[in-house]
Amino acid sequence: MRRQIEALRQHRPDRHGFDGEDGWTIHIEGAAGEMAVAKLRNRYWNGSVNTFKTGGDVGAVQVRTRSKAHYDLIVRDDDRNDDAFFLVIGRIPVFDVVGWIKGRDAKRPEWLQTYGERPPAYFVPQSALTL
Repeated sequence: MRRQIEALRQHRPDRHGFDGEDGWTIHIEGAAGEMAVAKLRNRYWNGSVNTFKTGGDVGAVQVRTRSKAHYDLIVRDDDRNDDAFFLVIGRIPVFDVVGWIKGRDAKRPEWLQTYGERPPAYFVPQSALTL
């Protein structure tokens, strides 16, 4: 909740085409997904706020939490190539860590998609991830 409160306090709009109604859910579920990866990897999760593209969500890795079991991992063009990106699926209180991929390996032209009014992103199939 701290992330959403801070975004509202600083009048920052939601990124990547999400509207304000989604912000609370995205931040809370995303943080819980980060905790799932931290638990799996036996790492400390600090719950950082306003760190954006510096460092990682859990140690040196990035975590993308998606609500549906069939969803792909989202990696964006401005994401760092050397970072590892983990896909977590589920909703509080149950999450599954599906796997991970390096940013550079995720940015394949065939995975670049645009959905709805949102900016293009790479949608990495779960079958391409390593656990």
